[in-house]
Amino acid sequence: MKKALFGKKIGMTQFIKEDGTVIPVTACELTPCVVVQKKTVENDGYSALKLGFVDQKESRLTKPIAADLKKKNIAPKRHFGEVENFDDSLEVGSEIKCTIFQENDTVEVTGISKGHGFTGVIKRYGFGGGRITHGSHFHRSPGSIGAHTYPAEVWKGKKMPGRHGNKTVTVKNLKIVKILEDKNIVLISGAIPGRKDTLIKVTIAN
Repeated sequence: MKKALFGKKIGMTQFIKEDGTVIPVTACELTPCVVVQKKTVENDGYSALKLGFVDQKESRLTKPIAADLKKKNIAPKRHFGEVENFDDSLEVGSEIKCTIFQENDTVEVTGISKGHGFTGVIKRYGFGGGRITHGSHFHRSPGSIGAHTYPAEVWKGKKMPGRHGNKTVTVKNLKIVKILEDKNIVLISGAIPGRKDTLIKVTIAN
């Protein structure tokens, strides 16, 4: 089963190895997550752990969620997410920290990519466009989007203008370069989806 933890993206920086090699890394704050609910195949149809993270005022929670956490003696949490149940010994109220990861672990990071609003095909898909010359009436348009007699329609999936970004994206084959246990910060090689403070999920790849 996969080990996973929730957190947020802090930003990008550089990490210098002992041999002088400079590695671009993304700093991620993986705050301690508390097991809020333990889902089982018998009761829920699948096995998973529901985790809560980032402290929150009780007044900011809905009454059902606040009452459920209070019943389980868990401090109010702002965000919740599910991960695959990777340790059967974990019970409700258990705390999971970034120590479940080790340096050089291969991970995949899931987050919501930056949103660019409604964009055209050149920015969204990298279309070449037409000539930027005097007299040309074809510059940044998508061009023809279908044939005449057949198929006589625009097929689903055609690359056209629309909302750009703001989607759930998973980047694979990243490496954990450094773990700062006292600050709950993990340095991950390369870039990960989203802007600063984007919520992310870090999972150890199989």
